[in-house]
Amino acid sequence: MNKVSDDILFKVEKPSRYTGGELNEIVKNPNDVDIRFAFCFPDVYEVGMSHLGSRILYHTINLREDTYCERTFTPWPDMEEQMRKNDIPLFTLETKDSLKKFDILGFTLQYEMSYTNILNMLDMSGITIRASERGEDEPIVMAGGPCAYNPEPLYDIVDFFEIGEGEEMMNDVLDVYKKYKGKGKKKEFLREISKIQGIYVPSLYDVIYNEDNTIKEFKPKYDDVPKTVKKRIIKNYTKVDFPTDIIVPYTEIVHDRVVLELFRGCTNGCRFCQAGMIYRPVREKSKEDLLTLARDLVKSTGYEEISLSSLSTCDYSDIKELVSDLMKEHEEDRVGVALPSIRVDAFSVDLLKDIQKVRKTGLTFAPEAGSQRMRDIINKGLTEDKILEASRSAFEAGWKTLKLYFMVGLPYEELEDCKGIGELAEKIVSEYKAVPKKKGDYKGLRLTVSTSILIPKPFTPFQWAPMARLEEVNKKINAVKDSIKSKCIVYNYHEQKTSIMESVFARGDRRLCDVLIKAFEKGAKFDGWGQYFKYDAWMESLEECNLDVDFYAYRERGYDEVLPWDFIDIGVNRKYLEIENEKAKKAELTQNCRKGCTGCGVDVNFKDGECFEGAILN
Repeated sequence: MNKVSDDILFKVEKPSRYTGGELNEIVKNPNDVDIRFAFCFPDVYEVGMSHLGSRILYHTINLREDTYCERTFTPWPDMEEQMRKNDIPLFTLETKDSLKKFDILGFTLQYEMSYTNILNMLDMSGITIRASERGEDEPIVMAGGPCAYNPEPLYDIVDFFEIGEGEEMMNDVLDVYKKYKGKGKKKEFLREISKIQGIYVPSLYDVIYNEDNTIKEFKPKYDDVPKTVKKRIIKNYTKVDFPTDIIVPYTEIVHDRVVLELFRGCTNGCRFCQAGMIYRPVREKSKEDLLTLARDLVKSTGYEEISLSSLSTCDYSDIKELVSDLMKEHEEDRVGVALPSIRVDAFSVDLLKDIQKVRKTGLTFAPEAGSQRMRDIINKGLTEDKILEASRSAFEAGWKTLKLYFMVGLPYEELEDCKGIGELAEKIVSEYKAVPKKKGDYKGLRLTVSTSILIPKPFTPFQWAPMARLEEVNKKINAVKDSIKSKCIVYNYHEQKTSIMESVFARGDRRLCDVLIKAFEKGAKFDGWGQYFKYDAWMESLEECNLDVDFYAYRERGYDEVLPWDFIDIGVNRKYLEIENEKAKKAELTQNCRKGCTGCGVDVNFKDGECFEGAILN
């Protein structure tokens, strides 16, 4: 056990990131279990402890009597300095044991700019970074999460990937691992689990390239290794086990509240959205199960807010009744309900009127694009009238602060479309001014407009599109700035150079693994945090590996090109994505799946002819 002295903790910001011992932490005797598993989140404690998937898997794995799952996070640079100076390896919060003592390390891949933190966590533990050089006595390294849908840039870091939902898949892997533990047969273990649905073992596949650097062929090395890796989903989702005794941190975290997952998947079909494609089909929990879960979660944690979480929360079939019942049950105890992501319509605002009876929550709309043409291109299915109507309803209900999220750098976008962002914000200001107010209540509107840069992602209709170049993005950001006149509008925009590297890794192949290691050796870590991002280190690393940004970020791909992730089957047909991209070019809309099947293929590929658990829209 590592002893982190009080002397060290006094020298760092937020010592509670490293102490453990929180309410509802699971305590087991490591000597009483067969498998020791460390759940590793490659970012700071406050971010990792807010992640719902981590909470679910911590709970699921610890239900096994033969396994102890513990947690570790990336130490903030001040703590890393102290640990390296005092020869303290990276440890878990539960037992304070070094990661080197564990059987399996499980990393979650939430965003590409966390990859160098994975390398840093291994390095701080004295674990060999390259999987091909890692010894039999070192831990097995696995990874899952949304970025695992293009696992290739981490192919020689991670021993195996879990593609899809992990609750059942994780148990399948641990069952096999028990047979092989301590026998010096890591390769045999990996070969066997490659046959489990959802498991990808990169060392069992070869990649051959064309002269133009595109992929010629991706193939398994052995006949018994699957050519295609099919993602894993939980089929009986409403009854799948969900943690109610979640850990309550001593320090404030990003999402300091009960998180209630209403459903998985999305039926909207936005063409830029990876989550909307990879998490299909939609599966809902019943209202009764959700009410019971909320009751248990509030009781076990003492939290005073219940956040309703899903990709598009207001699409839950019984949302109005669910919110009403939650409010009735918890109002007396002053426990509020929050909708973090809401659809832009008056119905959603009516829901929020009910919610604010207990606690005033913030209001965020995501029109995504400023012009109607662009909203049709991305298949947002949202008109300007709807946006203005929802804004007016919010102002009439008493809101004075409103956040609006947009993207720039979308495929087929023009400068006029970007000007439309500011023009739409100005029209919303006019709506505020038109709402009758009490005497002396005419000031106070704060409208925050934020733009992020589109990163074309795998398994979206835009996966073939080039990312917008830096100079082009600058022009578009300036077009938004110039179109904003009102002093009550605040405009925020995203760091651009980090977006370049995010784009490179989002659609990169396995040759980027060498780039990643070189950048880490040059000091890259916490790349998602602007103050630590080392752009020059990344550019040097690409050059030293004879690779360039243009090939990965700024190149349009043809439909006949083999993409690095084509071996993964998400249930949505590639042809469907091609058709959606062609419809985008013509600004043609595709209806919401709840109004009728749009032919993506999930019903045939995954659900035996039925692809939606929940109510169908009229």
